Amino acid sequence: MQVLLPCVPTTLLFISMTKRILVVLDPGHDTHIATQYAIEIAKAHDGAVTGLALVDRKRINEVVKGGGIGAMYYAEKLRRDLADEIRTEAQKLLSEFVKEVEAAGARHTHDHIAEDGIVQAITEDMKTHDLLVAGHESHFYYADPERRTHVLADIVAEGAAATLVVESEYRPVRKVLVAYDGGKAAARALQKFAHLSPFGTSLDIEIFHMRDEGREAQLESERLLEGASAYLEAHGFASIFKTSVEGGDLLDGILDCCKSSQADLIVSGAYSASGIKKFFFGSTAKGLIEKSSVPLFLYH
Repeated sequence: MQVLLPCVPTTLLFISMTKRILVVLDPGHDTHIATQYAIEIAKAHDGAVTGLALVDRKRINEVVKGGGIGAMYYAEKLRRDLADEIRTEAQKLLSEFVKEVEAAGARHTHDHIAEDGIVQAITEDMKTHDLLVAGHESHFYYADPERRTHVLADIVAEGAAATLVVESEYRPVRKVLVAYDGGKAAARALQKFAHLSPFGTSLDIEIFHMRDEGREAQLESERLLEGASAYLEAHGFASIFKTSVEGGDLLDGILDCCKSSQADLIVSGAYSASGIKKFFFGSTAKGLIEKSSVPLFLYH
Protein backbone atom coordinates (compact mmCIF):
# COMPACT_ATOMS: atom_id res chain seq x y z
CA MET A 1 0.00 0.00 0.00
CA GLN A 2 1.34 3.38 -0.96
CA VAL A 3 1.47 5.94 1.85
CA LEU A 4 1.28 9.58 0.86
CA LEU A 5 3.17 11.96 3.10
CA PRO A 6 2.15 15.61 3.37
CA CYS A 7 4.29 18.02 1.39
CA VAL A 8 6.09 20.42 3.74
CA PRO A 9 7.11 23.72 2.14
CA THR A 10 10.82 24.41 2.33
CA THR A 11 10.06 27.77 3.96
CA LEU A 12 9.07 25.84 7.11
CA LEU A 13 12.45 24.21 7.56
CA PHE A 14 13.82 27.03 9.74
CA ILE A 15 10.73 27.98 11.75
CA SER A 16 11.77 30.02 14.77
CA MET A 17 11.14 28.63 18.22
CA THR A 18 11.47 31.93 20.08
CA LYS A 19 7.79 32.56 20.60
CA ARG A 20 7.58 33.57 24.26
CA ILE A 21 10.08 35.96 25.84
CA LEU A 22 10.00 36.72 29.57
CA VAL A 23 11.31 40.09 30.78
CA VAL A 24 12.16 40.78 34.43
CA LEU A 25 10.99 44.31 35.24
CA ASP A 26 13.00 46.42 37.65
CA PRO A 27 13.36 50.12 38.56
CA GLY A 28 16.90 50.11 37.12
CA HIS A 29 17.85 51.59 33.74
CA ASP A 30 18.69 48.25 32.16
CA THR A 31 15.04 47.12 32.35
CA HIS A 32 14.38 49.42 29.38
CA ILE A 33 17.34 47.82 27.58
CA ALA A 34 16.06 44.31 28.38
CA THR A 35 12.63 45.30 27.07
CA GLN A 36 14.19 46.69 23.91
CA TYR A 37 15.98 43.39 23.20
CA ALA A 38 12.83 41.40 23.98
CA ILE A 39 10.70 43.53 21.65
CA GLU A 40 13.26 43.14 18.86
CA ILE A 41 13.30 39.36 19.25
CA ALA A 42 9.50 39.07 19.53
CA LYS A 43 8.85 41.14 16.41
CA ALA A 44 11.44 39.22 14.39
CA HIS A 45 9.87 35.87 15.32
CA ASP A 46 6.18 36.82 15.53
CA GLY A 47 6.38 36.11 19.23
CA ALA A 48 5.09 37.78 22.37
CA VAL A 49 6.74 39.23 25.45
CA THR A 50 5.69 38.79 29.07
CA GLY A 51 6.47 41.35 31.74
CA LEU A 52 7.23 40.01 35.21
CA ALA A 53 7.40 42.39 38.17
CA LEU A 54 8.40 41.14 41.60
CA VAL A 55 7.33 41.74 45.19
CA ASP A 56 10.04 39.83 47.04
CA ARG A 57 8.36 39.01 50.37
CA LYS A 58 11.33 36.92 51.46
CA ARG A 59 13.62 39.93 51.08
CA ILE A 60 11.11 42.16 52.91
CA ASN A 61 11.05 39.70 55.81
CA GLU A 62 14.84 39.72 55.94
CA VAL A 63 14.89 43.51 56.13
CA VAL A 64 12.16 43.75 58.78
CA LYS A 65 12.65 41.52 61.79
CA GLY A 66 10.56 41.91 64.93
CA GLY A 67 11.78 41.70 68.52
CA GLY A 68 9.32 41.65 71.46
CA ILE A 69 5.53 41.70 71.22
CA GLY A 70 5.36 45.47 70.62
CA ALA A 71 8.25 45.39 68.20
CA MET A 72 6.63 42.49 66.33
CA TYR A 73 3.49 44.60 65.83
CA TYR A 74 5.44 47.46 64.30
CA ALA A 75 7.56 45.06 62.28
CA GLU A 76 4.43 43.50 60.79
CA LYS A 77 3.04 46.95 59.99
CA LEU A 78 6.33 47.90 58.32
CA ARG A 79 6.24 44.68 56.32
CA ARG A 80 2.75 45.49 55.07
CA ASP A 81 3.73 49.06 54.24
CA LEU A 82 6.84 47.92 52.37
CA ALA A 83 4.90 45.27 50.48
CA ASP A 84 2.25 47.83 49.48
CA GLU A 85 4.91 50.30 48.38
CA ILE A 86 6.77 47.71 46.32
CA ARG A 87 3.50 46.39 44.86
CA THR A 88 2.60 49.91 43.74
CA GLU A 89 6.02 50.28 42.12
CA ALA A 90 5.62 46.87 40.46
CA GLN A 91 2.27 47.87 38.99
CA LYS A 92 3.83 51.07 37.66
CA LEU A 93 6.61 49.03 36.02
CA LEU A 94 4.02 46.78 34.37
CA SER A 95 2.08 49.78 33.03
CA GLU A 96 5.23 51.36 31.59
CA PHE A 97 6.23 48.02 30.08
CA VAL A 98 2.87 47.59 28.35
CA LYS A 99 3.04 51.11 26.93
CA GLU A 100 6.54 50.55 25.56
CA VAL A 101 5.69 47.19 24.01
CA GLU A 102 2.49 48.45 22.39
CA ALA A 103 4.17 51.62 21.12
CA ALA A 104 6.75 49.40 19.39
CA GLY A 105 4.01 47.35 17.73
CA ALA A 106 4.86 44.13 19.57
CA ARG A 107 2.55 41.68 21.30
CA HIS A 108 2.50 41.04 25.04
CA THR A 109 0.71 38.43 27.11
CA HIS A 110 0.17 37.37 30.73
CA ASP A 111 2.03 40.35 32.25
CA HIS A 112 1.85 39.95 36.02
CA ILE A 113 3.26 40.53 39.49
CA ALA A 114 4.74 37.61 41.45
CA GLU A 115 5.16 37.67 45.22
CA ASP A 116 7.44 34.67 45.73
CA GLY A 117 11.19 34.82 46.17
CA ILE A 118 13.09 36.11 43.15
CA VAL A 119 14.61 32.83 41.98
CA GLN A 120 11.41 30.85 42.57
CA ALA A 121 9.18 33.38 40.79
CA ILE A 122 11.43 33.77 37.75
CA THR A 123 12.25 30.08 37.28
CA GLU A 124 8.57 29.17 37.59
CA ASP A 125 7.72 31.49 34.69
CA MET A 126 10.72 30.24 32.69
CA LYS A 127 8.99 26.85 32.46
CA THR A 128 6.55 28.28 29.93
CA HIS A 129 8.86 30.66 28.05
CA ASP A 130 11.62 30.15 25.50
CA LEU A 131 13.92 32.90 26.68
CA LEU A 132 14.43 35.05 29.77
CA VAL A 133 15.81 38.56 29.22
CA ALA A 134 17.14 40.30 32.33
CA GLY A 135 19.35 43.26 33.11
CA HIS A 136 22.75 42.56 34.60
CA GLU A 137 22.48 45.44 37.09
CA SER A 138 18.86 44.85 38.10
CA HIS A 139 18.05 46.23 41.55
CA PHE A 140 16.11 43.07 42.34
CA TYR A 141 19.47 41.31 42.24
CA TYR A 142 20.64 43.63 45.06
CA ALA A 143 23.38 46.22 45.21
CA ASP A 144 25.95 43.64 46.34
CA PRO A 145 27.68 42.44 43.12
CA GLU A 146 28.54 39.08 44.65
CA ARG A 147 24.98 38.39 45.72
CA ARG A 148 23.68 39.60 42.38
CA THR A 149 25.98 37.11 40.64
CA HIS A 150 24.72 34.33 42.90
CA VAL A 151 21.08 35.14 42.12
CA LEU A 152 21.74 35.23 38.37
CA ALA A 153 23.64 31.96 38.66
CA ASP A 154 20.77 30.28 40.49
CA ILE A 155 18.28 31.51 37.89
CA VAL A 156 20.34 30.15 35.00
CA ALA A 157 21.05 26.90 36.82
CA GLU A 158 17.44 26.23 37.84
CA GLY A 159 15.55 27.77 34.92
CA ALA A 160 14.17 25.66 32.09
CA ALA A 161 14.70 28.36 29.46
CA ALA A 162 17.82 30.05 28.14
CA THR A 163 18.83 33.36 29.73
CA LEU A 164 19.93 36.54 27.96
CA VAL A 165 21.74 38.84 30.41
CA VAL A 166 21.98 42.34 28.96
CA GLU A 167 24.13 45.34 29.83
CA SER A 168 23.12 48.96 30.48
CA GLU A 169 23.46 50.01 26.83
CA TYR A 170 21.72 48.53 23.81
CA ARG A 171 23.89 47.29 20.95
CA PRO A 172 22.58 45.50 17.85
CA VAL A 173 23.72 41.88 17.73
CA ARG A 174 25.59 41.31 14.49
CA LYS A 175 28.52 39.17 15.63
CA VAL A 176 28.38 36.36 18.17
CA LEU A 177 31.20 34.60 20.01
CA VAL A 178 30.42 30.99 20.90
CA ALA A 179 32.63 29.56 23.65
CA TYR A 180 32.87 25.86 22.81
CA ASP A 181 34.91 23.12 24.44
CA GLY A 182 33.03 20.08 23.18
CA GLY A 183 31.50 19.34 26.59
CA LYS A 184 27.82 18.70 27.24
CA ALA A 185 27.15 22.18 28.60
CA ALA A 186 28.74 23.89 25.63
CA ALA A 187 26.88 21.59 23.24
CA ARG A 188 23.55 22.30 24.90
CA ALA A 189 24.18 26.06 24.76
CA LEU A 190 25.19 25.81 21.09
CA GLN A 191 22.07 23.79 20.25
CA LYS A 192 19.75 26.06 22.21
CA PHE A 193 21.12 29.16 20.51
CA ALA A 194 20.80 27.55 17.08
CA HIS A 195 17.25 26.33 17.75
CA LEU A 196 16.02 29.66 19.12
CA SER A 197 18.05 31.84 16.74
CA PRO A 198 16.91 34.88 18.75
CA PHE A 199 18.78 37.34 16.52
CA GLY A 200 18.25 35.43 13.28
CA THR A 201 20.83 33.53 11.27
CA SER A 202 22.33 36.41 9.28
CA LEU A 203 25.09 36.83 11.83
CA ASP A 204 28.85 36.50 11.92
CA ILE A 205 29.61 33.61 14.27
CA GLU A 206 33.03 33.03 15.79
CA ILE A 207 33.51 29.71 17.57
CA PHE A 208 36.24 29.89 20.20
CA HIS A 209 38.12 26.92 21.66
CA MET A 210 41.05 26.95 24.07
CA ARG A 211 43.11 23.81 23.62
CA ASP A 212 45.97 22.08 25.40
CA GLU A 213 49.49 22.09 24.00
CA GLY A 214 50.69 19.66 21.36
CA ARG A 215 49.83 18.42 17.90
CA GLU A 216 47.16 15.95 19.04
CA ALA A 217 45.39 18.70 21.00
CA GLN A 218 45.46 20.92 17.93
CA LEU A 219 43.91 18.19 15.77
CA GLU A 220 41.23 17.56 18.40
CA SER A 221 40.50 21.28 18.58
CA GLU A 222 40.10 21.42 14.80
CA ARG A 223 37.72 18.46 14.96
CA LEU A 224 35.58 20.09 17.66
CA LEU A 225 35.42 23.40 15.84
CA GLU A 226 34.54 21.72 12.55
CA GLY A 227 31.71 19.78 14.23
CA ALA A 228 30.28 22.91 15.87
CA SER A 229 30.56 24.81 12.60
CA ALA A 230 28.77 22.07 10.67
CA TYR A 231 25.95 22.08 13.23
CA LEU A 232 25.45 25.83 12.90
CA GLU A 233 25.56 25.63 9.11
CA ALA A 234 22.85 22.97 9.20
CA HIS A 235 20.68 25.43 11.13
CA GLY A 236 21.05 28.22 8.60
CA PHE A 237 24.12 30.12 9.81
CA ALA A 238 26.48 30.79 6.92
CA SER A 239 29.15 33.24 8.11
CA ILE A 240 31.21 31.19 10.56
CA PHE A 241 34.78 31.67 11.77
CA LYS A 242 36.83 29.30 13.93
CA THR A 243 39.43 30.33 16.52
CA SER A 244 41.66 27.87 18.40
CA VAL A 245 44.04 29.22 21.06
CA GLU A 246 46.71 27.21 22.85
CA GLY A 247 46.85 27.39 26.64
CA GLY A 248 46.21 30.33 28.93
CA ASP A 249 43.31 31.34 31.19
CA LEU A 250 39.94 30.40 29.67
CA LEU A 251 38.04 33.44 30.95
CA ASP A 252 40.71 35.84 29.75
CA GLY A 253 40.83 34.03 26.43
CA ILE A 254 37.07 34.37 25.88
CA LEU A 255 37.05 38.04 26.88
CA ASP A 256 40.12 38.83 24.75
CA CYS A 257 38.61 37.08 21.74
CA CYS A 258 35.33 38.91 22.29
CA LYS A 259 37.15 42.24 22.32
CA SER A 260 39.38 41.55 19.32
CA SER A 261 36.53 40.18 17.22
CA GLN A 262 34.19 42.98 18.34
CA ALA A 263 31.49 40.46 19.24
CA ASP A 264 28.14 41.79 20.43
CA LEU A 265 27.12 38.64 22.33
CA ILE A 266 28.79 35.68 24.05
CA VAL A 267 27.14 32.25 24.01
CA SER A 268 28.27 29.98 26.82
CA GLY A 269 27.26 26.83 28.65
CA ALA A 270 26.73 27.07 32.39
CA TYR A 271 27.67 23.75 33.91
CA SER A 272 30.64 21.52 34.52
CA ALA A 273 31.34 18.07 35.88
CA SER A 274 32.14 19.64 39.24
CA GLY A 275 28.53 20.76 39.65
CA ILE A 276 26.44 23.73 38.59
CA LYS A 277 26.86 25.95 41.64
CA LYS A 278 30.54 25.19 42.13
CA PHE A 279 31.21 26.00 38.48
CA PHE A 280 29.27 29.22 38.65
CA PHE A 281 30.83 30.48 41.81
CA GLY A 282 34.35 29.36 41.12
CA SER A 283 35.25 29.69 37.47
CA THR A 284 34.42 30.85 33.96
CA ALA A 285 30.66 31.42 34.09
CA LYS A 286 30.93 33.56 37.21
CA GLY A 287 33.74 35.52 35.58
CA LEU A 288 31.66 36.13 32.46
CA ILE A 289 28.76 37.46 34.53
CA GLU A 290 31.10 39.70 36.48
CA LYS A 291 33.40 40.95 33.72
CA SER A 292 31.73 40.73 30.32
CA SER A 293 30.89 44.08 28.75
CA VAL A 294 28.55 42.49 26.18
CA PRO A 295 25.31 40.54 26.68
CA LEU A 296 25.48 36.84 27.56
CA PHE A 297 23.37 33.98 26.23
CA LEU A 298 23.59 31.31 28.93
CA TYR A 299 22.12 27.84 29.09
CA HIS A 300 22.75 24.87 31.34
